Amino acid sequence: MSDVALLDANVLYPAPIRDILLQLAVEDVFWGRWTADIHEEWIEALLRNEPHRERVALERTRDLMNQATRDALITGYEALINCLELPDPNDRHVLAAAIVGRCDVIVTQNLQDFPTEIVSL
Repeated sequence: MSDVALLDANVLYPAPIRDILLQLAVEDVFWGRWTADIHEEWIEALLRNEPHRERVALERTRDLMNQATRDALITGYEALINCLELPDPNDRHVLAAAIVGRCDVIVTQNLQDFPTEIVSL
């Protein structure tokens, strides 16, 4: 069985990285997972930094991602968010989703926000 990886918004934001990760997930190198909140986070960041982008196109990308891999969308993690502590409280939803989604790893560029001593428990 493949490792289960929660993909954080910052690795879904850049299209080349997103494309590589999705291709690997489609090929079952790992099981890529995310949440609606993570999708909204990378979409909002792209729209903020590249205002020429159209939300409808990014939402189509989101929908295609959700369809491309098996059971990628994690739900039901919200109640756990306030029980968690991280250096950046805004990242608690990522850890909560990883726990509920039974993820083996969190794929992120913000390693400092997910200290090993907290997330490896």
